[in-house]
Amino acid sequence: MSRQNEIDSLNNTFVRAVKNFKPPERLTVSQWAEKNRRLSPESSAEAGPWRNERTPYLVDIMDAFTDPKVNKLTVVAASQVGKSEVELNIIGYIIDQDPGSTIYVQPTLDDARKFSRLRIAPMIRDSKPLRKKVSDVKTRDSGNTILQKSFPGGMLTITGSNSPSALASTPARYIIGDERDRWASSAGTEGDPWALAEARQTTFYNAKSIEVSTPTIKGASNIENGFFAGTQERWCHKCPDCGEYHNIVFDNIHFEHEVKKVRNKKTYKVKSITWVCPSCGCIQTEATMKKQPAKWIAENPDAYLKGHRSFWLNAFSSPWTPWEKIVTKFLEAQGDPEKLKVVFNTLLGELWEDRGDLEDEDAMLSRREQYDAELPDDVLVLTVGVDTQDNRLEYEVVGHGLYGETWGIKKGIINGRPDTSEVWARLDDVIDHVYRFKNGKGLKVSFTCVDSGGHFTQEVYAECKARQNKRVFAIKGKGGDGIPYTAPPSKVKIVIDGKLIGKCWLYTLGVDAGKSKIMNAIKVQEKGAKYCHFPLGEDRGYDSLFFSGLLSEKLSLVRTRRGDKWQWEKLPGHNRNEALDCRNYAMAAFRILDPDLTAVERRLKGQPLKTVEKKEKKKRSSGSKLYDDW
Repeated sequence: MSRQNEIDSLNNTFVRAVKNFKPPERLTVSQWAEKNRRLSPESSAEAGPWRNERTPYLVDIMDAFTDPKVNKLTVVAASQVGKSEVELNIIGYIIDQDPGSTIYVQPTLDDARKFSRLRIAPMIRDSKPLRKKVSDVKTRDSGNTILQKSFPGGMLTITGSNSPSALASTPARYIIGDERDRWASSAGTEGDPWALAEARQTTFYNAKSIEVSTPTIKGASNIENGFFAGTQERWCHKCPDCGEYHNIVFDNIHFEHEVKKVRNKKTYKVKSITWVCPSCGCIQTEATMKKQPAKWIAENPDAYLKGHRSFWLNAFSSPWTPWEKIVTKFLEAQGDPEKLKVVFNTLLGELWEDRGDLEDEDAMLSRREQYDAELPDDVLVLTVGVDTQDNRLEYEVVGHGLYGETWGIKKGIINGRPDTSEVWARLDDVIDHVYRFKNGKGLKVSFTCVDSGGHFTQEVYAECKARQNKRVFAIKGKGGDGIPYTAPPSKVKIVIDGKLIGKCWLYTLGVDAGKSKIMNAIKVQEKGAKYCHFPLGEDRGYDSLFFSGLLSEKLSLVRTRRGDKWQWEKLPGHNRNEALDCRNYAMAAFRILDPDLTAVERRLKGQPLKTVEKKEKKKRSSGSKLYDDW
């Protein structure tokens, strides 16, 4: 071997040996993304090389991460503006350019696994520098799993806010928290997940943390608190007429639309949408404003000196969300507070303020109306909710129509102990009664839910079992966040005087979920979808006592040692809540029954009564039970 060959061989050996010691390039996160990031086809409609010009509002957010003066980032953003891509670009930059131990936190472990599999893994696969540094999960002895990715100089740990082990034991230079407002209030019994995560950074002089989320409820939003502690920057567009910069918000959007009503359901067609400049009042189109210069403007720039930058972004700047879609979603959500909340949070990028602005008893009394018959024409199904007390049964018969519209039919009290046959015989009168329309046709009750709580649980079980053929079922209410409104029933034993006499079906109801639905429906002001009708007439039972009970509770934020939580509390001066419970059980009965209302309407209104009764009789004789009570 010649001397030159020996030198070349030695140089090659040294090159391979020191390759991993090559200093990182002088790149910001946005520059790194434009050079190395490819959007994966699994998660992007615009797969291919990352382009900063597509989402210019993300550049400053990403580059703030590489600013040595910044140690904390807070990003409040609507959906579909690219906030998850910011997190992915930062993760990619960490792995390739500035390695360190990193904890990435999703709301739950299931969310963490899904994000790792669907977003992080494809990013690593499609980015050449990342693919070289992070081994595939399937590779033997790679040291990598779905929730852990090792790379030269660091480890990425992906976890959920409900997992105390990772948050409380893993030192980390970087903390990235996604959907912060959906995090558990406590990681097991360890306390606030964010405080646990930040405690892992104590020994790192160059630590950085990023929290990202869509906003939720005003006054109960963690991301809101983080934003106001930072620089409070908003993405502002320049008005082409006066030159002033403004954040485009829904209050300054003007639009015209048409409304059509088909089978009590409204449809909307937006005809024109413009933005009105708050400074000069000039009107601009969407196309004009999306071409205008824009920049981040801070309301609290002094927070930069403390190392905390915060950003707030709505969907009006998104290249993927046309303004027409935002306005249409807003119009479609009118009258439905739950849908409106989603629009405010995910599109308008605004906090939802739950004012608890329910009407009082006097306003509800004035809302009552005169029915032209025992049953209004649009009622299709009847259910009953029964609340059990030691000396009485209280009940409400509720009529249900299309699109969640309801009618109070009868609210009553049956005095007497629930362990006496007379009380249940009187309840039979309510359930077996044929409630008539103006044309003479009638409906019977299709499903009844009876509260089994209190001191007469076994007696309720026994009486419900005896009436199972009438679809009378025992229920048990269970409070708490996250408990489904209805679930499949279970069989429970019936024990009377110490003797087992059989079993009956028992439904467990998430009563808090039901109360939320009821209160949201009560807020609807226009007759139609989800509107609650109440009748005039002393014999109907809808008096001031009924409305006092119906409006007896409010969802309140309660601060506990384990964090803040929302729970239902009695309002001062409202001692009884039986009316609310009865309505809750009647609504749950309808949910359990789950009828095909379109088919019911066709059967009731499209054929003479005798034909319907004849077909019903035939169905009963063939063993069908779905429409037995209609």
